[in-house]
Amino acid sequence: MADVTIIGAGNMARGISSRVVAADRSLEILNREAGKAQELATELGGAVNGAALEQKVSGKIVILALPFDASKEVVASLGSALDGKIVIDISNPVNFETFDSLTVPAGTSAAEELAKLAPNATFVKAFNTTFAGNLASGKINGQPLDVFVASDSAEARAAVVSLISDADMRAIEVGGLHHARELEGFQLLHMALQVNPAYENFQWGSSIQIVG
Repeated sequence: MADVTIIGAGNMARGISSRVVAADRSLEILNREAGKAQELATELGGAVNGAALEQKVSGKIVILALPFDASKEVVASLGSALDGKIVIDISNPVNFETFDSLTVPAGTSAAEELAKLAPNATFVKAFNTTFAGNLASGKINGQPLDVFVASDSAEARAAVVSLISDADMRAIEVGGLHHARELEGFQLLHMALQVNPAYENFQWGSSIQIVG
């Protein structure tokens, strides 16, 4: 039994996994290609387990470290295996050909669409505004990363806030899951800046922070 299950073994999975380990949570990494999950687990060291993605998910918190379309496939395939879980959606449903629009209809979000596929899980939007490179340290310019958290469940938000805080980042609660729409919208603008030649120094290393 793990505290956290991360599904995926790409750059975002690596970054978030490093923060989960820093938070001293037990971790399993699942991927359709078991070898990639095991490779990442070995890289992280300690008591991290890597295995093939099947129908059993042990973590109380499940992080979908996947693009939106892949997350839809995984959530649909897992079905009741997600019942009772806190599921974190990190995706941004961006049109990657133009970086000028989202691929979900107006009035909804990736997180809300995924929640429809697993009604007995509790969905949380988080980590969608953090780039993988910054997650290695959890900091930007020496300051803790801001991680925005949206969910209809106060209990689920509290559990995710605890994980983020223990990973030496700053959690910012923004309310219900419908606020994933705003989080995905301003990350669309943030991602578009990374490919804009006028801001070539960003290079996927910037971060959205609240400064007060």
